[in-house]
Amino acid sequence: MNMYSVAFKSLTVFRGILADETIAAFVKLLSDPTAEKYGGFLYSLYEHTDNFTAYLLKIVTEDENTFMRRLAAFEEVPEHIEKAAKHELEILQKLSQLTPDEIKRLIPYGTELLKAGWKTEKVDFTAAYTERMSELSTKGFGIFAKYHTFTLKNGKIVPIKNPDPQTLSQLSGYALERGKVVNNTLALLNGKPAANVLLYGDAGTGKSSTVKAVVNEYRDMGLRLIELKKQQLEELPVVIDKIAKNPLKFIIFVDDISFSSDDDSFSTLKAVLEGSVATKTANAVIYATSNRRHLVKERFSDRDGDDIHAGDTREELISLSERFGLKVAFLKPNKEIYLEIVRKLAEEYGVEFNDELCIKAEAFALRRNGRSGRAAKHFIESIKAEM
Repeated sequence: MNMYSVAFKSLTVFRGILADETIAAFVKLLSDPTAEKYGGFLYSLYEHTDNFTAYLLKIVTEDENTFMRRLAAFEEVPEHIEKAAKHELEILQKLSQLTPDEIKRLIPYGTELLKAGWKTEKVDFTAAYTERMSELSTKGFGIFAKYHTFTLKNGKIVPIKNPDPQTLSQLSGYALERGKVVNNTLALLNGKPAANVLLYGDAGTGKSSTVKAVVNEYRDMGLRLIELKKQQLEELPVVIDKIAKNPLKFIIFVDDISFSSDDDSFSTLKAVLEGSVATKTANAVIYATSNRRHLVKERFSDRDGDDIHAGDTREELISLSERFGLKVAFLKPNKEIYLEIVRKLAEEYGVEFNDELCIKAEAFALRRNGRSGRAAKHFIESIKAEM
C-alpha cells in the first residue's frame, strides 16, 4: 500500500466521496496498482470526463458531510473539524493532480499496453470550496446539488434522474393563472412570505405541468421539488424536518389529491397547512393539484349518523381547500383560447396552422371530453405523427 492510497483511506470529513464509483476505482488502483485496475478506473472516469482534477473537485464540493451541513445551517463548526476539513482539502488537491505517468510507475508490468490517460490541472481546492460554500443557497450540496426533482421511497428522499423537461415557454394559455404561481414561487426564493398553493380545475388544463415547469425554470436559483403521493402524506412532517435546515427552497408537490371523510392523511395535511410547530419551515411550501374545488369527498350518507355537531364536522371537511393561502383555478378554455393553444403548439411542432386545422382541432376536442391544453397537445402530436 502506497502513500496515495493511505491518503484516500485516511479521510474523515470527506470520507463520503469514497462511495463514488469512479473515486472507488481510483482508490483500488492506488491500493493494488495493476494494468487491469488502471483500465477500470479510466473506463469509469470517461463516463463523466477525461479531467480527473475537475471530476474530483466536483465530487468534493457536492459532498454532504458534517462540515458542510453545519455551515449551511449557520451552526458553529468545532475547531478540530474545521482544521481536518482544510487539511483534507490540501491532500485532495495533491491527489487530483496525480498524472498517468506517476501512476504507471507504480504498476509492475504491462504498462506498455496503457496508452490512454487523463488530464489534470492546477486548482486551489480550498479557494474553490470556499467559493462553493458561498453558493449553497442556489447550488446546494449532496443529492440536492446533483438533481432538482425528487420523490419519496421507503421513507428516503431520492432523486428523479429524468424528470419532465416541461418549460414555461412551452405552455400556452392560462398566463394569468400561471403568473400567480410564478410570483408566489419567486417570493419563496427571495425569502419573502409565500403561500401554500392549490391548483384546481378541469383535467388537462396544465396544473401539474405548471408546477413542474416552474421548478425547471428556477432550479438555478435554488428551487427543488419533492413529489409525494397522497398515501405518503403521513410522512410529510418527516420530510419537512429533513429539509428544514437546508439552504435551498423546496416545493412539496402533491398531484391530483382528494380525500374521503375518514382518510387518515387528511389530518396530516391539515396540520401542515395550519402551520403547527412540528411542521412549519420557512424554506418549503406545498403545491397541490386537484380536479375538485373541495378536496374532501362528501356523500349524502355522511350527513346522517350520530354526530351531535354534524354541521361543524362537515364544515371542517369541506374547508380544507380554504387552508391554502393561494387558490388558482384552471378551467376549461373557451374556443378562442383553445385554438390559441393549438396555434402555439402547431408553431412549436412545425405544423401549418390554418382553418382546416382549427376544424380538426375542434372535432378532436369533442371526442376527448371537451377542450383542454392536453387535448390540444395530443391533437398536434397526432398531426405531427401523420406528417
